[in-house]
Amino acid sequence: MTKNSVFLPEGVSRSRFGQALRGLNTSVATGGSILIIVAIIALFAPFLATHDPSTISPANRLASPSAQNWFGTDAIGRDIYSRVIYGARISLLIGLGATALTTLIGLTIGLLAGSSRILDSILMRIVDGMMAIPPVLLAIALMALTKGSVYTVVFAISVAEVPRMARLVRGVVLSLGKQLYVEAAISAGASSRRVILVHILPNSIGPVVVQATYVFASAMIIEAILSFLGAGVPPSIPSWGNIMADGRQLWLVKPNMIFFPAFFLSLTVLAMNVMGDGLRTTLDPRSRTR
Repeated sequence: MTKNSVFLPEGVSRSRFGQALRGLNTSVATGGSILIIVAIIALFAPFLATHDPSTISPANRLASPSAQNWFGTDAIGRDIYSRVIYGARISLLIGLGATALTTLIGLTIGLLAGSSRILDSILMRIVDGMMAIPPVLLAIALMALTKGSVYTVVFAISVAEVPRMARLVRGVVLSLGKQLYVEAAISAGASSRRVILVHILPNSIGPVVVQATYVFASAMIIEAILSFLGAGVPPSIPSWGNIMADGRQLWLVKPNMIFFPAFFLSLTVLAMNVMGDGLRTTLDPRSRTR
């Protein structure tokens, strides 16, 4: 065994491992680069926007893309480019907020269910009932019971996405509980709390991070659907879903009203999914070996 091959997985040549690593880096770098660009656009929206996104100009309504209005204007004369730039803030904020809340709640439920048979029976039956309802319908029902705002949208999306995260974490915990090092720790007298925090939780981070990327992408899509249906953030707040909702009745004659926000939404979701696939390959030794 050579010095350079000491850390390679068994049965994998150095050249094949290097090729897999380069392919992986490309996926993560590509998706991450696009997300960084979108985040920079959202962060510097006040400097990149050419107009106030809420300024109404009836005399300039339904204008085509031009040097003055790069993406054109909507039905009441608002600049679509500026609204798309500011909409990145709302869409990313909802994606991040829903991902953080979903991960926190789902991780807690999954750890509790995977470590206790009694809690598993109770919590998983609740989760099964929630998973029987499509996420969009569940989010719409929750939004109908609350006042429309960014925070309520984040909460509604999180409730809809928690069951899948909880199911994933529970499966990981049950799988790790059969590992020899966990059984050795239990035999040595380690408490359940210590086993979960020291042995199980750190080894659950990989799958949770990968799932979180998909939750982020799903949250942005659900927000766009809710806003498109009029059940999302208030219409006065520019989000990619709201911008598309404003142009749904005129998309045949003014496709630019929907094309530009839809392009940014699709690009961001695609970048997040590509990065999630790359992270899954990185954090899954079996996938990396294959």
